Amino acid sequence: MKIKIIALGKIKEKFLKEGIDEFLKRLTPYASVEIIELQPIDIKDEHLTQRILDEEGEKILSLIKPQSYVITMEINGKQFSSEEFAQKISNLTNEGQSEIIFVIGSSCGLSKNVSARANLKMSMSKMTFLHQFARLILVEQIYRAFKIIKGETYHK
Repeated sequence: MKIKIIALGKIKEKFLKEGIDEFLKRLTPYASVEIIELQPIDIKDEHLTQRILDEEGEKILSLIKPQSYVITMEINGKQFSSEEFAQKISNLTNEGQSEIIFVIGSSCGLSKNVSARANLKMSMSKMTFLHQFARLILVEQIYRAFKIIKGETYHK
């Protein structure tokens, strides 16, 4: 399984980088995971937000193959338990899906075009997280999902 995480912005905090790197390392026996960081466009005028989201969206969509399964991280997306998320990844694998792409937008969200391209819109929680935290939580949950799928002891 190949997994890509397309995210706007760089992780600046050392402790978050270390946590993400740790889970990426742990994931190597289960899947090839790549994080693609895109530079968000600064919004200096809030009236231009939609246009800027569309520009960011074009960059995101240029990185997605037509056959890729796309999961966007969205506030109003479907919420999963860890077991349900593991089942979803297992189902995609069993269906022959070879690439899953997760998209984490900027603090202003995602363009309508990126959201429309999603095969699944997913929410981590009803709570709001910093985007940098969202990336750490996502890689940990992907790791947890593979441990659940393999019946290994990480998940309790």
